[in-house]
Amino acid sequence: MHLDNKIIYLTGGTKGIGLECARAYAAQGATVVTVSNDAASNTEDVLFADVSKEEDVRRTIQYTLDKYGRIDAVHNNAGIAHPAKPLHETTGQQWDDLFSINVKSILYTTKYAFAALRESKGCILNTSSLVGEIGQENHAAYSGTKGAMNALTKSMALDYAPFHIRVNAVAPAGVWTPMLREWNAAQENAQDMERYLNEIHPLGYCPEGDVIADVCVFLLSEKARFVTGLIMPVSGGAELGYRRI
Repeated sequence: MHLDNKIIYLTGGTKGIGLECARAYAAQGATVVTVSNDAASNTEDVLFADVSKEEDVRRTIQYTLDKYGRIDAVHNNAGIAHPAKPLHETTGQQWDDLFSINVKSILYTTKYAFAALRESKGCILNTSSLVGEIGQENHAAYSGTKGAMNALTKSMALDYAPFHIRVNAVAPAGVWTPMLREWNAAQENAQDMERYLNEIHPLGYCPEGDVIADVCVFLLSEKARFVTGLIMPVSGGAELGYRRI
């Protein structure tokens, strides 16, 4: 059990990569407190919250501490990817939403979980994206949030190393989440897009979220105890260069 008895605070854990991570963490012995903006998921250990709102983050972290007495890891997974537009067509509100949810939420989780992580010598994990390094057509603002997340990850790793708090990020390329499947089904050339999403990965296929979750388990475990400041591609080699079909 790589995460036996760990208390993990996970944002965006009811769908896609986050849900696969929640399942993987629990299977490896962790107790997972999931934060979601899906009110229908509000149960004992799935808490309704908007991670762009400071009070929601403070409240759910305090709930976790009150119930379990500690936090061993924070996984900042919640995020949005829309709109699919070049920068000049992106509205100010869309920009603010992207940066508030994808980036500012990390400020809030770190602010309120820091003391607990210092006590547990825990770790922080951020779900980034390969586009934060290489960019993406028609997703300038989204790519910008992931580039910011990568810079934050490295700077936080330096700031918190004296406290033995590790900070890392995972950077997938394509992943078959419900959101991606819904988007692909709506395309006129859905079969061509599915082929494209498979072939941008040199290993030959677009994966399910479980392959990301497996790496996340490693990064939160003692097996990665000397790993910090890493932006870990989990992309089947896509960072080596997208290929045209």
